[in-house]
Amino acid sequence: MAIMRINVGPIHPGTHGVLRLIVDVDGDTIKSIEPHIGFLHRGVEKLMETRMYMQNPSYTEKLDYIAPLSWDDLYVNSVEKALGISVKEPAQYERVILLEFQRIASHLLWLGTMVNDIGQLFTAFMWCFRDRAKILKLLEDVSGSRMFYVNLRLGGFNKNPPEDFRERCIALTDYLEQKIKQYPEMLDADSIFMERTRGVGILNKADAIANGASGPVLRASGVEEDVRRSHPYYVYDKMKFNIPVKRVGDAYDRYRVRYEEMLESISIIRQAVGAMPAGDCTGMPIRLIGPIAKPDTIIMQEELPRGEGIIYMVPDKQRPYRISLRSPAFSNLSILPKISVGQRFADLFSIIGSLDVIMAEIDR
Repeated sequence: MAIMRINVGPIHPGTHGVLRLIVDVDGDTIKSIEPHIGFLHRGVEKLMETRMYMQNPSYTEKLDYIAPLSWDDLYVNSVEKALGISVKEPAQYERVILLEFQRIASHLLWLGTMVNDIGQLFTAFMWCFRDRAKILKLLEDVSGSRMFYVNLRLGGFNKNPPEDFRERCIALTDYLEQKIKQYPEMLDADSIFMERTRGVGILNKADAIANGASGPVLRASGVEEDVRRSHPYYVYDKMKFNIPVKRVGDAYDRYRVRYEEMLESISIIRQAVGAMPAGDCTGMPIRLIGPIAKPDTIIMQEELPRGEGIIYMVPDKQRPYRISLRSPAFSNLSILPKISVGQRFADLFSIIGSLDVIMAEIDR
């Protein structure tokens, strides 16, 4: 047996290239793999402890630049809990709607880049970005920004949604449902895609639980767990939706879970739009935030596009005294060595892609 060691990355800080992998191979077979992180570390948690509460969303949004609203919402939700501020009912529905649109946009970018990393199906890549652009346009019109929104305020948003918000949401869900349902017709009929995902990177149920997997990675391995169902926040307890679960736990199942999740998100959006009451959605102006009288330790969790995000915060009067972030992508990346050994080196990129890691969230 002749073992050869290959350094994969780091390449460029603007891509997954800030991940470095040390891979030992025997011919084309992976014998061991060791992830190295830290190339994108910014000390975000310590920075957040030096800023006042509502100065921090600009940091949290950049943890996941693919779904910035998700981490932003988790942080603002934590501060609201610390301050004892309740979110206005119309704003709760609007947050659910925008979070689900953000989830779809995240999954679309993941799918487009996944098939591109595998090396074929450029048409699917273009489809995903075409449909994602429609969502980004809506989020831009609601927040004023196309990428980093920073539009959440304590108790609501920085402004009310556009007058035609409901109509646009319904029209967009109709469009997305029609387009997204066409994806399997292309992908499942493509022999290369099936060969690069079926039976590749299998994660069984026991290992998924033992290694702290969450989100689509966990559900693809047969565990029916979703924070929106087990620990509902906002009005998720009023929504009816299925939790897509698969059994094999390979790269294909992880694709199928995310595909079905997009359709479930469309259903949630329609329910929320239909039940959203009329009223003001604006929150507190930043300058009017007062100090916390009796701060208690806060633990807040939400179902982010990549899994369970958790914030542990010890609040002080005007800023977090201590804050710690639990990244779902970090836990999911830790599984990579276990599911890669014995696989072909060429399939390593299918496996990494199927885990959907965001390095800015892992290297904080």
